[in-house]
Amino acid sequence: MTITLKNIEKSFKTDTVLDGVTLEVAKGETLVLFGPSGAGKTVLLRLIAGVIEPDAGQIFVNGVNMDGVEPEDRGIGMAFQNFALFPHMDAFANIASPLTARGQSKSVMKQTVDQVAKLLKIDHVLHHKPKELSNGQKQRTALARALAAQPSILLLDDPLRNVDAKLRFEMRLELPRLLKDQNATVIYVTQDYKEAMALGHRIAVMNNHGIQQIGTPQDIYLSPANVDIAKLFGDPVINLLDVRPERGPDGVVARISDMPIRLSDGYAAQIGQDCRLGLRPEALRFVPEGTPGAIPVEVETETPLNEKTVTLATTLRGREIMVSRPAGSPGPASGRAAIAIDTSAALLFDRTSGSRIAPTPIRQETAA
Repeated sequence: MTITLKNIEKSFKTDTVLDGVTLEVAKGETLVLFGPSGAGKTVLLRLIAGVIEPDAGQIFVNGVNMDGVEPEDRGIGMAFQNFALFPHMDAFANIASPLTARGQSKSVMKQTVDQVAKLLKIDHVLHHKPKELSNGQKQRTALARALAAQPSILLLDDPLRNVDAKLRFEMRLELPRLLKDQNATVIYVTQDYKEAMALGHRIAVMNNHGIQQIGTPQDIYLSPANVDIAKLFGDPVINLLDVRPERGPDGVVARISDMPIRLSDGYAAQIGQDCRLGLRPEALRFVPEGTPGAIPVEVETETPLNEKTVTLATTLRGREIMVSRPAGSPGPASGRAAIAIDTSAALLFDRTSGSRIAPTPIRQETAA
């Protein structure tokens, strides 16, 4: 089943939530809606489900206009943040409720419920009422109910939000397999960028009443549309340094700690313009002082974070810069140091608008 949204608008009184949202989700695709709180992600899900109606625009499911179609007639499975569990039923009955409505046999219901409950690690609380469950168990019960129904379209509103870190990590590995087996078309909401990158075939980044960028996880991370998106993806956050590209002896450069950093010649049009240089912390590495092209810095502090060590340093002009390296690898803990930059990973943004500047392709001379 496919989902198509055309110019969707939605406001609540004077508060505009969605303004001209257009989106297509292919059959069997998992699309992640990602963005800060208040970006309209949940509202968009509720519009697709039919729980609320758009002020303008059209919603199509498998090419059929959903205008006037009741939620129960759309063939959509949902798991929302508020759980919406039947308080008088135990977890088993809640999960089995869509199968009960279809008149499935008890043996099929038991097999299906047991399978999905085991996957979500709630098989030990199947006979507990919702009031006896933790918020994380309630959330997994709501997710299990949506999965047990095996709908063609599945809307999941941050279903792992209240789940502990270990289980959340396991679900990032297990859920894609399960969703692929069901061949469902999935829209998945999350505020966790790691979850978005792990689960989504594509990611739609929402902010400021609409969708700012849609692309594969790799596209979003390596080529963010603007500064705001660049800052949402990555831990530690991307380094952003004010620069003004200039003409160097070998091409376009930007200066950090008074050292020229070679940029792509495709940025020739930005020479003399106020820009922001984006450098991912993992694109920087410590090298011996005096290494040609290295940036002199002063190391302020370092923080071990299990699989990596993050170092905070300052340039000669006092600008902060973060460096990330694998845990256990050598690096200075304090004092003077030097940093080499992988300039192939450098990003350039317009300082006023925040939009990423794509380098102009360099034409290759061909032999006559």
